[in-house]
Amino acid sequence: MPTIRFVKQTQKWQAIIRRQGVQSQVKTFVRKEEAIKWARQIEIEIDKGFIHHLSHNDPMVFKDIAHRYEREFSIHKKSYLREKSRLKCLINHFGKLYLNQINASKVALFRDLRLSQGLSGATVIKDLNTLAHIINMAKKEWGYYLPFNPVKEIRKPPISQHRKRRLSASEENLLMQQARKSRSHMLAAIIIFALETGMRLGEILQLSWNDIDNSIATIHATKNGESREVPLTKKAKKVIEKLPKNIATRKIFWNWNSVSSFQSTWQRLIKKTNISNLRFHDLRHEAISRLFEKGLNVMEVSTISGHKNLQVLKCYTHIKSSFLLTKINVKFT
Repeated sequence: MPTIRFVKQTQKWQAIIRRQGVQSQVKTFVRKEEAIKWARQIEIEIDKGFIHHLSHNDPMVFKDIAHRYEREFSIHKKSYLREKSRLKCLINHFGKLYLNQINASKVALFRDLRLSQGLSGATVIKDLNTLAHIINMAKKEWGYYLPFNPVKEIRKPPISQHRKRRLSASEENLLMQQARKSRSHMLAAIIIFALETGMRLGEILQLSWNDIDNSIATIHATKNGESREVPLTKKAKKVIEKLPKNIATRKIFWNWNSVSSFQSTWQRLIKKTNISNLRFHDLRHEAISRLFEKGLNVMEVSTISGHKNLQVLKCYTHIKSSFLLTKINVKFT
């Protein structure tokens, strides 16, 4: 709130505005109403970012703040490589602006530009969440003044329906045939292993021989941060036992150092098969759906898949109508 006071020496009204991180604003008026009007206008300009903060002797633009966020916070995330590309995008758009110049209208423009580039609503929301987190860190921990987080003031884009991609028998055969033709002995093996276990790609690539004990694979680095045990089918165990071992590492699928390096291999494989719209993550969807079709209940499947939220598990499950028809006929005839 501004301070409005009458100065006896000058017989005038003085308006004073003090905000954390903003240079104090003082002006004198003959009439009290003019002082109040001016103070209200200045507060609006501060909130909109027209008056820059002075929290630091050397005020930094968004680019500098984003780089600090990357060094102190982002680099420690498991998803650092993916977030790094989002930070680059945010810096390209907001980099030259001071933090309190980033208002709701500018954030909304960024949202609309990203959507116009053909990106999904889910991807744009991740961009916005990263931006919101950077602003919160700057505001709460680094001393930058903002009256509110502008990302929270805009409408988030709608998220498209969850994928319902199932792998057909013919596609699976084509995928395996082409994988076996490749020079990598592990490519066909990792596809089979994914379909048999329902593990995420990152979990598979981190798996070592030390994690396998009596047909049970223990995953230590999971998405939700909790370790889990995944029972290996005979087929899954057999396929990894045939893999060549590398004396330099205990990793089972040592041919790829990271998710991004495997994705390059995957894209080349898909291009050769001419299978459309198939991601490696779709194999996890397929595996989970097959577990239900084998007769496992929800709790059993969630234990294997690692889903804490059964609503999310439902999005991963797409049981074929033909399977349900067969099951109904067997049960009720």
